[in-house]
Amino acid sequence: MSVLIRNAQRAVPVRRVPLRRAVCALRAALGAARFDVAVVCAADGLMRRLNAAYRRHPEPTDVLAFPYHSVSPGELPRPRSRDEYNLGDVFLGVECIQRQCRRAGEDFEGVLMVTAAHGLCHLLGYQHNTKAEWQQMYQKEEEILEELNRLTGTSLRPLTAGLF
Repeated sequence: MSVLIRNAQRAVPVRRVPLRRAVCALRAALGAARFDVAVVCAADGLMRRLNAAYRRHPEPTDVLAFPYHSVSPGELPRPRSRDEYNLGDVFLGVECIQRQCRRAGEDFEGVLMVTAAHGLCHLLGYQHNTKAEWQQMYQKEEEILEELNRLTGTSLRPLTAGLF
């Protein structure tokens, strides 16, 4: 199935090929390789508008996920037709991610991939509103990033280590 990467901004250079490879590997690690997914790299303006409209937070953010299906963490959607083989859309706030990287001295490409992993987990029902939810999501992120690291020779880790 397909992975669509759309760069809808011009503020931050984004290398789409490595991002596509990472998303494909992460989707496979989640057991969802047969599902389509779209990843949109967005500037602060779009992220601010989406965050205000859907979360009532009128500021830019690093990632927003819009799942096609409503599933519990650890479950895959059960499509009834070919048109339903869709995980949903992940919007990556690349300007926000770049600012975070500069402050922390982190590599933008790596953090972009980790943030995409976080968004994919959200598409599959993982949340982090409580400590228990965060632990479950963090464990899943570690698991899929470990597979990505094995495939790419990187050493990426989840970003939400100190959330709770």
